[in-house]
Amino acid sequence: MFKVNAHAPRALRRLVFAATAGVSLAAASFSAAPSAAYADTDPQVRPFAPFAPFLAPMGRASDHLTVTVRGTGGRGDGRFELACHPGSGSHPDVDGACGSLDRGARWGKDPFAPVSPDSVCTMMYGGPATAHVTGTWAGRPVDATFDRSNGCQMDRWNRLVPLLPDLR
Repeated sequence: MFKVNAHAPRALRRLVFAATAGVSLAAASFSAAPSAAYADTDPQVRPFAPFAPFLAPMGRASDHLTVTVRGTGGRGDGRFELACHPGSGSHPDVDGACGSLDRGARWGKDPFAPVSPDSVCTMMYGGPATAHVTGTWAGRPVDATFDRSNGCQMDRWNRLVPLLPDLR
């Protein structure tokens, strides 16, 4: 492993030993975590409760959204229900919408997060379309509003196509 000079100061040897032990312990805990996290697919059992939204089993049945779209000029206006895992509802593209949300929610990202107030956005107007999404996704409540008032808002909308209608 590591060879430390016997003549090195005692504090340096202790530091190297402590660092090696810490790295070994961290590696062992990370390698054990996935097996514990996915050991049981029962949604009532949550071994890592604070991380449950990120470790939800693939068979989760709590993904249900209501999408209300207005102002698209008739191309996508309406109120749609969407359930995923398994997919169902009145949404025109259930599988596509569920797939895009699954891809957008990987690694703890929130596909419904608002545009950062510090963002620099183009002043390009994308039309009067608005959308309101409510429900539950990945075990977390969702209450998000979308519009196409500038370039950042349009990009946020487009990332959720086909959950939201494609207005490009």
